[in-house]
Amino acid sequence: MIFLQIVQNAADSLQQLSQQVAPVQGYEKLPYWELAKSGGIIVIILAVLLLIAIYIFFERYLAIRKAAKENPTFMSNLKNYILEGKKDSALALCQSTNTPLSRMIEKGLSRLGRPLNDISESIENEGKLEIAKLEKGITFLATIGSISPSIGFLGTVLGMVRAFFNMANAGNNIDISLLSQGIYQALITTVAGLLVGIIVTFLYNIIVDRIERLVYMLEARATDFIDFLQQPPK
Repeated sequence: MIFLQIVQNAADSLQQLSQQVAPVQGYEKLPYWELAKSGGIIVIILAVLLLIAIYIFFERYLAIRKAAKENPTFMSNLKNYILEGKKDSALALCQSTNTPLSRMIEKGLSRLGRPLNDISESIENEGKLEIAKLEKGITFLATIGSISPSIGFLGTVLGMVRAFFNMANAGNNIDISLLSQGIYQALITTVAGLLVGIIVTFLYNIIVDRIERLVYMLEARATDFIDFLQQPPK
């Protein structure tokens, strides 16, 4: 009973409050497109950087995805060729597969007859070269993500300077709307810079995660290859 009375009192209070508050007249939604255009050259620069970052992301993502795609029979066939002593067949298999893994194994096969440490080192060096190829461009992706907020803040500072300069030149005809309009137009560059920075940083982390997964896979398969070499031939 007491709970119902509390609920009824709260409802009555909310109803009275809604009747006392006058509706806001002339409210308009923020003209986002107009604000973006008012950001000027800074927003254009950020938009171009975002487009470049998106292109790099998709180009690298597809390349890494292709490199990480495994042939389910590659390692089993390779093992059979090695245990049977068919080096030429193993080399032909690697050359026909044409993946970072196959190129690493091919480099190891070319060193057969040398100590295992030399073979392992040659595979590792080839793997570093393959990863370096896949990482091409992602440094620029990270750079865009880190400098975009700073570029946006620079635009805000320049916009604030322009707003106060206009007020100083207004003399006695100072209008508060002149300052407020200049400020919210200037702040749009900070918003744009933060948005670009957040988006690009997220895309960069996705690429880094994909590369790390690929590295783990290549290391595991290289270890399997070294194990094949240590098994007695059939």
